[in-house]
Amino acid sequence: MPARTVVFDSIRKHDGTAFRDLLPGEYIQMAGRAGRRGLDPTGTVIILCKGGVHEMADLHKMMLGKPTLLQSQFRLTYTMILNLLRVEALRVEDMMKRSFSEFHTRKDTKVHEQGISSLTQSLSSLPEVENVGQLSDLVSYYAAVQELTHTRAALQKRVMESVNGLKALSAGRVVLVTNSLHSNALGLILQVSSDAISRTFTTLVLCERQKEEERPGAQRGAETPTPEELLSTRVFLPDGPCSHTVEKLKAEDISSITVKTLRINAERIIDDYNKRQMPRFKLDPPGQAVTKATQELLRLAESNPDGITPLDPVNDLQLKDLDVVEGSMRVRHLQDTLLTFTCAHSPKFTQQYARLKQRMLIQDELERLQYLISDQSLSLLPQYEQRINVLKTLKYVDDSCTVQLKGRVACEISNHELMVTELVFENVLSDLPPEEIAALLSCLVFQQKTQVTPEINTSLQQGVQRIVSVAERIATLQRDCGMNESVEDFVAQFKFGLLEVVYCWARGLPFSEIAQLTDVQEGIVVRCIQRLDETCRDVRNAARIIGDPVLYAKMEQASMMIKRDIVFAASLYTQ
Repeated sequence: MPARTVVFDSIRKHDGTAFRDLLPGEYIQMAGRAGRRGLDPTGTVIILCKGGVHEMADLHKMMLGKPTLLQSQFRLTYTMILNLLRVEALRVEDMMKRSFSEFHTRKDTKVHEQGISSLTQSLSSLPEVENVGQLSDLVSYYAAVQELTHTRAALQKRVMESVNGLKALSAGRVVLVTNSLHSNALGLILQVSSDAISRTFTTLVLCERQKEEERPGAQRGAETPTPEELLSTRVFLPDGPCSHTVEKLKAEDISSITVKTLRINAERIIDDYNKRQMPRFKLDPPGQAVTKATQELLRLAESNPDGITPLDPVNDLQLKDLDVVEGSMRVRHLQDTLLTFTCAHSPKFTQQYARLKQRMLIQDELERLQYLISDQSLSLLPQYEQRINVLKTLKYVDDSCTVQLKGRVACEISNHELMVTELVFENVLSDLPPEEIAALLSCLVFQQKTQVTPEINTSLQQGVQRIVSVAERIATLQRDCGMNESVEDFVAQFKFGLLEVVYCWARGLPFSEIAQLTDVQEGIVVRCIQRLDETCRDVRNAARIIGDPVLYAKMEQASMMIKRDIVFAASLYTQ
């Protein structure tokens, strides 16, 4: 309720695992009650400093930090899927689209639909691409160029992220730089940042003495790539006066790591370049360390015009991962394939390739938007398909997803629907007396840990073994269908710690005596027996659907045997 003043005795709390500071949302929830509407112009919040003044950074984080993000609790269950499959007017995919977990991906659906309409019109207005004669393999050539570009980039990314790749990129390593300002320009690694997330490489790059916006490579994206250009390893050689620049490159800017290294003084080069960026020293000549390094790079470029041998990812860097080896082999295969295309020899190649590229870019964007509004983009779709495969294998639904008898039974079960249904159809419960059925079903509702091993008879021991066997079979099937839960974790959720307690309670023992049979708190025992009555009703309804009067009568009797005395006494806390 509102108050004039809110006092925090402490800004730390125990969250069930450990002590931690209050989260911004928790602080706002409590501090926001300060100030009564219509009575107080302002509210006052006081934080007691019993153990000393709190750190300002901790207070700033607690008061002004980002609130905890809302997490969707929508979960697909077998019962939900089966019930929705029985309703023709509503699909499971439609239910998933309406969930909060899909809100962020579905909120722009109308914008995507407008984009699809606009792109479709643009695509229809483009001129057709000629694909006859020498240009008959133009589309295949475009696909090969795109695959080669993406494969090279992915392979280089793996190299740059590997431990051996980072070791090779020490100060003095010569690399090839390719980005919007440089094309196959020689660079010299000076410094590597320690930030693993956004790592940068301070590099001395060879260039011409001209403005950055006029450097070669600034217009590379507009060129039509020919096989010779794609396969060329020629390094950049300045036509006029040679110059240099020091840039912080990203991993994708380094196109190749060469076998060459130079002895340099990296710190002196960086200090000299930074000094010459100041207005006072802008016209000063480069220092000796910078001049020497630039001349060495220029000498390498002049002596190796056709390219410098790069470090091989597999043989030199010892990257033996399967995707790296396959990527290297795929790059070599695509490079050999480029020379076999005839479209590059056509006089119309440049024009038609530009047309095809424009058309394919629009087509790719169109397919991306269509995917975003389709059912295939649903984050819960893989989980739905996995559960459908489980239901089909267990004969709950047929191949057309029509719900069968076992599926109708599972729809009546509120908890552990597959487990209960399999127990009913395999007659695990039918041959047992009501008190033993109630005892075995307690494993479905009891979730606590206990140090006391229940003393049970041979019949109950056999029942436990059969339940565990059914659970292992279901868990194995779920794993085979792609679900992540392990067999051990699935089986471990069925706990038999209250088997003896429920068995004795169903046989009429008073609550004071059964409380001595376990170390579980009395309130938990009461709650479990109450939930067990709900499970008994579920099994009774399942027996009614399949037409098993014997099991129906036993479940009716089991429910009556446990529904007595203090456990089911009227209470504001348990009812």
